Amino acid sequence: MKRVRCPKCQNRIPFDDSRYEEGQTLVFECPECRKQFGIRIGPRKQEEEEPAGPSCGSIIVVENVFHFRQELPLKMGDNVIGRYVPGTNINTPIETVDPSVDTTHCIITVSKNRQGSLQYVLRDAPSGTGTFVGNTILRDKDRLRIEDGTIITIGATTLILSTGEEK
Repeated sequence: MKRVRCPKCQNRIPFDDSRYEEGQTLVFECPECRKQFGIRIGPRKQEEEEPAGPSCGSIIVVENVFHFRQELPLKMGDNVIGRYVPGTNINTPIETVDPSVDTTHCIITVSKNRQGSLQYVLRDAPSGTGTFVGNTILRDKDRLRIEDGTIITIGATTLILSTGEEK
């Protein structure tokens, strides 16, 4: 199942891409704004995406009433997490209409420690509603080392860190 974005109102429209062939053109009408637009089916993800380097893990956005379940890959350095809004300059956007998630909400920094293992450090961006780990809110200057399976709450949205390491 894939989703396309309406070019007028940014609404996400789901459709089953497995029913269509590469190169085929589809026409959609947005149920929100009634804008009609077309897309061309490209190659399947397995064919087009080769891993660019070692995996740095991902953030799993748990499905709630605002959006679909998402898995956002992490990269080395700062991963700025927030609500997707056209024109924002963040590198890990969440597709949501949750108004309690800021456009720049929190930052996860991925780096290597002295032993060469990946380490993950979470901090608030700062945000309006705060960043929580468990029931503890991070203050503006707090830096918290997090591990695989750490549950992070931003607004009404839950994130789970997946380092991708086998245990």
